[in-house]
Amino acid sequence: DVLQADGGTRTASISGGYLALRLAMDRLLREDTLTEDPVLHAIAAVSVGIVDGEPMLDLCYKEDSRAFADVNVVMTEDGGFVEIQGTGEGRSFTRAETDVLLSLAEKGCGMIFEKQKEVLK
Repeated sequence: DVLQADGGTRTASISGGYLALRLAMDRLLREDTLTEDPVLHAIAAVSVGIVDGEPMLDLCYKEDSRAFADVNVVMTEDGGFVEIQGTGEGRSFTRAETDVLLSLAEKGCGMIFEKQKEVLK
């Protein structure tokens, strides 16, 4: 189902999937089933885009369908990029617009990392 979904659903699945993985690994480490943590970094994902000339974070379907730039970003907590997938829909987008969207994605992923930490406490 997620493969047929919009970017917001896919990115939410990645961010939530990390939580499920972290919880499972913590349990296996506590039970001594694993002796070493295989998870290298926390990850989070967001969708960003440009809608009506405005950069936007976490596009809903209505916004996504009107965006001329639609980008999904997966990041590690230390600021690394796992994936950047972007499409110009209706027109291309510039390097400057890309930089704005990546900064917005970084901010959004930071907010998700904070929520993930709250859940894991």
